[in-house]
Amino acid sequence: MSLTRIYAIFLRQMYLLRGSLTRIIPLFVWITVDMILWGFMTRYLNTVGESGMNFVPLLLGAVLMWDFFTRVMQGLATAFFEDCWSRNFLNFFATPLSTGEYISGLVLTSIATSMFGLLVMLFLSGVVFGLSFWAYGIALLPLLLTLFMFGIAIGILGVALVLRFGPSAEWLIWPLPALLSPFVGVFYPIAVLPEWMQAIAKILPPSYVFENIRAIVHGQAISQAGLWGSLALSAGYIVVSAWIFTRIYKFALNTGLIARYGSETVS
Repeated sequence: MSLTRIYAIFLRQMYLLRGSLTRIIPLFVWITVDMILWGFMTRYLNTVGESGMNFVPLLLGAVLMWDFFTRVMQGLATAFFEDCWSRNFLNFFATPLSTGEYISGLVLTSIATSMFGLLVMLFLSGVVFGLSFWAYGIALLPLLLTLFMFGIAIGILGVALVLRFGPSAEWLIWPLPALLSPFVGVFYPIAVLPEWMQAIAKILPPSYVFENIRAIVHGQAISQAGLWGSLALSAGYIVVSAWIFTRIYKFALNTGLIARYGSETVS
């Protein structure tokens, strides 16, 4: 695996961002909207609640973490879509570039864009709404790492689906965070879900992240098994999604599907 080729994929995406304001603005505009909307919502809940609970770390913190996961996933997927929209995908693989190097370059791009988004979220939540992440303690780092790794896994899986079904399948990717959110308990405990939804939640790493966030806010001990288990699950999802991408790429290559990839729909 060549670090030079990985960096080349990353550098191309950075040049695209640098040269286009319309690509830079989405990196922070929707994050800003979410932070402002939920920030004022938590302030309102603090004024009407009778329990004396501070909803800022409970709800605004959850929104921030989920937005971070979404930015990671979309950062990787959008970098791939840029190659689809420009009809440049086939050009990469006319070179010695491997699938592993290509995906690694997309991961680097996702790291850069999601870190930018995270800094914007931390600034707005901390300076404007007084959310202190010191309240979560050192456990915040593995929790963020879990969401990052799962975001990468879902992003790779989304890229694989588009590679298999063509650019018209792009609409399948954007709703994925919204479809997952009811199962992972972003705003409520997993215990309130029906049993069949709880069974799905157990295999989704973010559910352990948000359960631990609620435990920290309520002054309870975090689940070490859930913490490290979610990291292991996320790593497993990355391996599986990378394997699926590789298989689909080989299938597209062997069947000639990849040669027709510029078409609007692929069957």
